[in-house]
Amino acid sequence: MPRQAVRRLRQSLGRRGVFLLILGIGKTCWGISFLVDPPDDRGLQLLTNLCSLRHWAWLWIVCGLITGFSAFLRIGRDWAGFASALIPPTVWAIAYTAAVASGQYSRGLWVAIWYLTSHVGVILWAATVPEYSVPRVPRPARRGKAA
Repeated sequence: MPRQAVRRLRQSLGRRGVFLLILGIGKTCWGISFLVDPPDDRGLQLLTNLCSLRHWAWLWIVCGLITGFSAFLRIGRDWAGFASALIPPTVWAIAYTAAVASGQYSRGLWVAIWYLTSHVGVILWAATVPEYSVPRVPRPARRGKAA
């Protein structure tokens, strides 16, 4: 019974929806971790000068919930999920880049690149993937005919 429910859910969500749901759950959990046990704020002074990481946790949580709920919307209407998924890692990448530029956290460059590639880049790519795409199958060359 649970397998059928999972299969039905996966079919109704499609590839884009499954991606958004996984991303939304991950971002929400990441935000909750900032509430439960805030990490060291090295490299995030641009943010912590405005408010604590506990407050910034809500950016991850709210964007994660929007991303997750967007998984259940039709294609074309799921844009809010992709847009909201981009916000937290972009903000974090900006903060780490600012920390490098100000000389506060030299490791921040690598963390910023990580956020920009494995988060922002993947989300931007996934937003362009059509729901159903079939790769072209190369046709075999015909025998006896010269090219």
